[in-house]
Amino acid sequence: MGLQKCGSCLSCLLILLALWCIAVNILLYFPNGKASFDVSNHINYVWHFEGICFSGVMILVLAVLLILLEHDTFFQCCQSESCNKTYRSFISVVLALLGIAFSGYSVIISTLGLVQGPFCNTPTGWEYLFKDTEGGYLINYTSWSQCTEPTNGVKWNIILFSVLMALSGLQVIICFLKAIAELKRILCGTYSVFIQPGII
Repeated sequence: MGLQKCGSCLSCLLILLALWCIAVNILLYFPNGKASFDVSNHINYVWHFEGICFSGVMILVLAVLLILLEHDTFFQCCQSESCNKTYRSFISVVLALLGIAFSGYSVIISTLGLVQGPFCNTPTGWEYLFKDTEGGYLINYTSWSQCTEPTNGVKWNIILFSVLMALSGLQVIICFLKAIAELKRILCGTYSVFIQPGII
């Protein structure tokens, strides 16, 4: 019942998370807050636009549609109020599942980017120094000093990819909860239960 009453709250939270994902993804293009041609053109997983497009713009669109569907005056698909609301719940379920797919994609790409490590300048030149460590560099702090440029590039990469992964993970959870709440409305006849007291 709590999830059903707070459907709009969840959708509004998705909007905030989407805006944060866009901001974090943009920051990944500027290691240590500085524009670097060599780096920005070799950050493989950043160019998948997981934060800007999938966990960002696409989730924003879905969230707005979900909020609109919460309003009774959005549209009428059939004469029965119960039928109309059930139909809208079905659309909400579809949108929530799309949200899980979009944000799930962002979680996967962010994880791969975190495991691969940053593209940085080493004594042997520019390369993905940690790509063969399978994420082991994350706890091997002494190896970070091998990346001489960009400054603090390793920390920048770890923090932002971790934040993006966490934000996208929250989106997955919210979309899952939204789908469950709407499915409960459809399968358990929540709307018809609300209408019965008025009939009596």
